[in-house]
Amino acid sequence: MCRHLAYLGPPVSLRALLFDPPHSLVRQSWAPRDMRGGGTVNADGFGVGWYPGDGAPVRYRSAQPIWSDPALPDLAAATVAGAVLAAVRSATVGMPVHAGAAAPFAEGAWLFSHNGVVRGWPDSVAGLAAALPVQDLLTLDAPTDSALLWALVRHRLRAGADPTEALADTVRAVADAAPGSRLNLLLTDGRTAVATVAGHALSVRADGDAVLLASEPLDDHPAWRPVPDGHLVVATPAGLRTSPLGG
Repeated sequence: MCRHLAYLGPPVSLRALLFDPPHSLVRQSWAPRDMRGGGTVNADGFGVGWYPGDGAPVRYRSAQPIWSDPALPDLAAATVAGAVLAAVRSATVGMPVHAGAAAPFAEGAWLFSHNGVVRGWPDSVAGLAAALPVQDLLTLDAPTDSALLWALVRHRLRAGADPTEALADTVRAVADAAPGSRLNLLLTDGRTAVATVAGHALSVRADGDAVLLASEPLDDHPAWRPVPDGHLVVATPAGLRTSPLGG
């Protein structure tokens, strides 16, 4: 399992999301409250992606536990952005641990993360992988379930699907091929964040001109709301829309 978050709103420091809250992403890496399906800590790497302007996002990824990176606190304090996606990783047994396996995955304006596991990997999804262009398989960031999920979502985006369709169709296809999978996906282009809740937890907090999605609430503020399992949420600073994943 993993933990992830996305923020959209007025520019804030990365430190305000990663370090400062009482149940920040850094704290969730070693003291998560809701680890389902195995795992106790998220120590197998981390990544942060942010949008410095209107162009492509910048990423910082590492295979280290997030709490052990000596450069990150200063980087997080000095970096301000109005759109952020960050994740800490708990690798499934047998999958590699290196920076390329850590979310967020990226292409163009998109950042992507996965919290969960694909059951029966890799045999269960071999048929779905076979439908992708060979070049996409040869250039996966890592031989992991999360990287393949990103390839499946990205393939749909390239074909013209909107982000809600791309995520929902991918979740349905993988759930059919690999029953029991946990498929909390998170996707943003810096303006809108789309997330699925399928087998794991996700909470949202909308405060006026800002919205925050996170695997676990970062604090005890009463504005946090859980997203029901089996649903998809579309978030912008202007509001939230939730709908069932089925269809």
